Amino acid sequence: MFGAGSAVLRGVITAPLERVRRLNVAADCDQNDSVNSVIENEIIPRLLMAHSGTEQRTKSRLLRSITPEDASRFAMLPLQLEAANLLEEVDGFIAKGASVESICLDLLAPAARKLGEMWESDECDFLDVTMGLWRLQEVMREVAARSPVEHGGLATPRSALFSPMPGDHHNFGTLMIEEVFARGGWRSEALVKPERRELLDRLARQPFDLLGLTLARDCPSSALANLIKAVRNVSANPHITVLVGGRMINENPGIAVEVGADGTGADALAALELANSLVKAVAPSDLNLG
Repeated sequence: MFGAGSAVLRGVITAPLERVRRLNVAADCDQNDSVNSVIENEIIPRLLMAHSGTEQRTKSRLLRSITPEDASRFAMLPLQLEAANLLEEVDGFIAKGASVESICLDLLAPAARKLGEMWESDECDFLDVTMGLWRLQEVMREVAARSPVEHGGLATPRSALFSPMPGDHHNFGTLMIEEVFARGGWRSEALVKPERRELLDRLARQPFDLLGLTLARDCPSSALANLIKAVRNVSANPHITVLVGGRMINENPGIAVEVGADGTGADALAALELANSLVKAVAPSDLNLG
């Protein structure tokens, strides 16, 4: 059930948490690098990697049958049970009609946040939170693996490039939203820690239908607007759609319009739904996307 990828996945979780621990030990911890920031910006996106097209998302809204009481009880289990036992608990909710999206949003993500809160309040240590998060992600990977890939109603796969804001080294969320789009039927790629020139050069050479910029930290809106303007100027696709996301945008979604983006989504699934509707609204291009 849980195979060779487990060691890699554990490393993906441990690396950002180890960074926080080193900062704490050095007594020079930036507020933005707290464990809750890491969980919100780098780990929870992985827990939202459910399959979803517009139709599936609409159905899922009717199947969010997990109550706050269920989530509160489940939140403590990653510290007590192994991944296989956690999966049995999750299967119980699925058997009662809970959708994969509800499992992600209403059960696993709140449990991850609870682990972060417990670490911040010294109720559990580094090893506890690392293993708890690893177990949650093992469960999510198994649940997602059972789900068929949706194609979002697109007759021809569209192409998307995802990138963190140049200079922002938090790239976990970028990789995860890229995976969500790939599962949604897009031909998607992700850049890791790109320089501004590298990002613009990539867009100039290949006519992507969509660019997704992720912002794990706050940045001046003028800098974001300047980058989006440059993207539209150099893009090999003159009709490129630009989506932005991250904590700064979620707290004030109006920023997306102010900086010249085409929109934003509160999470990866919302972004996928929005992107599907936007590309359908644009006439198919004769550009060669290969």
